[in-house]
Amino acid sequence: MKNLILIISVFIFQKATSQELFLVTDPASNVPANSLGVNVLQSLFKEEIESGYNYHLMPEVTYGLTKNVMLRASAFVSNTNSQLVTEGGSFMAKYRFYSEDDLNSHFRLAAFGRYSFNTADIHQEQIEIMGHNTGFEVGIVATKLIKKLAISATISFEKALDNKPDYSFPDSFGDNATNYTLSFGKLMYPKKYISLKQTNINLMVEFVGQTINENGKSYLDVVPVVQFIFNSQARLDLAYRQELMSSMIRSAPNGIYLNLYYTFFNLRS
Repeated sequence: MKNLILIISVFIFQKATSQELFLVTDPASNVPANSLGVNVLQSLFKEEIESGYNYHLMPEVTYGLTKNVMLRASAFVSNTNSQLVTEGGSFMAKYRFYSEDDLNSHFRLAAFGRYSFNTADIHQEQIEIMGHNTGFEVGIVATKLIKKLAISATISFEKALDNKPDYSFPDSFGDNATNYTLSFGKLMYPKKYISLKQTNINLMVEFVGQTINENGKSYLDVVPVVQFIFNSQARLDLAYRQELMSSMIRSAPNGIYLNLYYTFFNLRS
């Protein structure tokens, strides 16, 4: 009976949230309580200022402490000086404080906070504590699921600090920014659920933007994503990020993502 309840719970969770497992943004929904998500995100972006490509590897672990609280730890690895170097890491907590559930839809609101540390040189005006800057971010995210369509929006405040021990944040750059995202995800296959082993195919498009509060410089990117979910536990994302507009210096705005994710359910009996 206990195993049957677990299987039913996983099935409902997968059916409800498969199309809101976004790649570059976080929805208001969390991983299930007592579950662990292991994630390996890789990106390859073309350098704008210099020749060559910028490779980043970002392993993450995410744990559902309760149904409303989620914790995440990340590491940042890049190809600095043509060799892989671990440059820093990040810790994030998200609290889902509002849920409204109907038969074929739900609405979630969550607050999150993140702190990152990084030892890399600072070479762009864009503030990005997920891989480039030491700093913190706090924000609110709202997610609406209507049948097979998920819509998620985020607004946050991000502050950059010195990348200790060697790199101070440049006085000529604005050190804090407002971030905003809008994401859409739709379940394309299967048309009807009959088994946990069915492969899910989701198509997504995410818009990611930032405005530096001190000088008004901004950028806006679009990220189309195709996502595959296997056996309700393993996930593969393929995406391309393209700059739509920018008035700030960015070292490598355009490139591809490859993401692998696996969830371990019900770790505590």
